[in-house]
Amino acid sequence: MISDVLQGRHKPIFFPTNDCGDHVVVVNCKEIAMPWYEWKYRMYYHDTRFAGGRSWTPAWQVQDKDATKVLWKAVYRALPGDLRRRPLMARLHLFPDDEVPHDILQNISGQLRQLREVPKKLAEYSEEELSQFPKIFDYPDDYVIR
Repeated sequence: MISDVLQGRHKPIFFPTNDCGDHVVVVNCKEIAMPWYEWKYRMYYHDTRFAGGRSWTPAWQVQDKDATKVLWKAVYRALPGDLRRRPLMARLHLFPDDEVPHDILQNISGQLRQLREVPKKLAEYSEEELSQFPKIFDYPDDYVIR
């Protein structure tokens, strides 16, 4: 969705050689969600072209180093691999939290709808909500977990 807006595919005047894309501002990049196994098994490759300079880094380590890098790499791979990729990426503004510079906020004219609702963390549920959650079975009082 972000790559379509960067390229201008959402506009009726879109043509592949036209430069009609918009700037995109993404906030709260540190809150992106992937299934648990994706964080562990999705690897990002980097090569310095020196001997022994190849490295495979899991997504969770990339996210810990820079909270915007995983989303940046996802959008970069979603764009076409031609000479327009770098100018299109220059229109992408990523922020790890909701603190956006005032000059960028003044120029925001629209908002993309959120694709998925942000899931609540287990610590954010109240005791009442946890007790009302349907249980498959209850452990007996004398049950011991080994």
